[in-house]
Amino acid sequence: MPPAVRNLRQRAVTNENDENVATTRLTRAKSAAMDSVVDVKKTQALNSKKSSSALAPAAQTKRVALGDRSNVIKAEGAATKENKKPAATKSAVAKAAHPTKVTKASQTKTTRSVLAPKEKNINSSGSKRSAPGSGIAVPTKKHKATAPATVKEDPEEEEENIEPPTNAKENKTVVKNEPAVVAEPEPQEGEEVPDLDKEDIDDPLMVSEYVGEIFEYLKELEISTMANPEYMENQSELEWKMRGILVDWLLEVHTRFRLLPETLFLAVNIIDRFLSAKVVQLDRLQLVGVTAMFIASKYEEVLSPHVQNFRHVADDGFTEEEILSAERFVLASLNYDLSYPNPMNFLRRISKADNYDIQTRTLGKYLLEIGCLDHRFIAHPPSQVAAAAMYLSRMVLDRGPWDATLTHYAGYTDEEIQPVLELMIDYLSGPVQHEAFFKKYASKKFMKASIVLRSWCKKYVAQYGNAYQEKA
Repeated sequence: MPPAVRNLRQRAVTNENDENVATTRLTRAKSAAMDSVVDVKKTQALNSKKSSSALAPAAQTKRVALGDRSNVIKAEGAATKENKKPAATKSAVAKAAHPTKVTKASQTKTTRSVLAPKEKNINSSGSKRSAPGSGIAVPTKKHKATAPATVKEDPEEEEENIEPPTNAKENKTVVKNEPAVVAEPEPQEGEEVPDLDKEDIDDPLMVSEYVGEIFEYLKELEISTMANPEYMENQSELEWKMRGILVDWLLEVHTRFRLLPETLFLAVNIIDRFLSAKVVQLDRLQLVGVTAMFIASKYEEVLSPHVQNFRHVADDGFTEEEILSAERFVLASLNYDLSYPNPMNFLRRISKADNYDIQTRTLGKYLLEIGCLDHRFIAHPPSQVAAAAMYLSRMVLDRGPWDATLTHYAGYTDEEIQPVLELMIDYLSGPVQHEAFFKKYASKKFMKASIVLRSWCKKYVAQYGNAYQEKA
């Protein structure tokens, strides 16, 4: 059972040292004072009232709550014994407080109505006073003295209603706290291009303020990270067909490890750039592919597969020491430059203008990976391949023409896309060359993109065969 709680109300709490509390305890001093009061009443009848009031306990004094209190007797009372001036009035109270510069204003003198707005504390310069203890210094605004200063009832409301300052030279309104807008190229044929980046202004991960400059930088960088489109002429034991077989096998490894799409594109770029700089024997070509995928997974993935996994998928054809040694050699040959503008970034940028249609982007991913298998796409930058992939996907799904908005966000017009578009149609209309790649996108997960695109391209070539062969 918990101990009984004492009732504090039943206990008489007394504090003899508290001067402000009147006690009922009878002390020797108090009894002597009471005896003296009785003697004074008998001997001095005229001063009985005065002496009794002086000897009364402090708890018997009463005053009006929240009223003025002073040690001065009102003028209505009798004069003092020496017949001097009457008691000091309220004006005398103000004079008595003059040395300390402190006056107490009575609350009964307020003339403001109950519903009237409360006046703000305003300095002589007209600025708002900062709140006490806030630690924030409010900057003061200097105004030209054209008229005598007057106190306004609510300066905050008037500051909100003031019109923004204007520039007299350009006669344009100056807007405060407005983010700088990057100048965008003018649309063609006089069509207006909507600013789709304004929708992501509240999302810091989208960096909508710098997205235009970022993609301009990526388009400049993709030229320096392109491989030599004719590097196979310098290889004595390799052919383009062997490169296609290697990339098709890497696609299967990429699917087994469930890696990101960016990892595949970076691995293929590492292979092409390395073969552009070094001559590789045929028995070491698979080691180059495994090492390139190992490096790309370290660069793009959050958790990259262990080197033992890559040794295992290569059927233990290479040891772990050989893969790690090849990793150092490949990175040294590339000067540790892995800043490859991934075509997936450009595809997502164009898909923003396509309202993020899932079917269009799935077909676009399939067309992008064609650029990894077919060596003819090495001569074209990744941004152009991504634009052609989105163009052909919209054409197959009948999503409408390539308007000014898509041209603006893709960076390529219809005429600039045609060379890459013809290469894609040529690859899709022919027989299946890479089975692993075709089976990957024939599943329901990828909406059977490989089957849909190949059937459409065969009909397209059969309908426009003569015109297409003349262009080819």
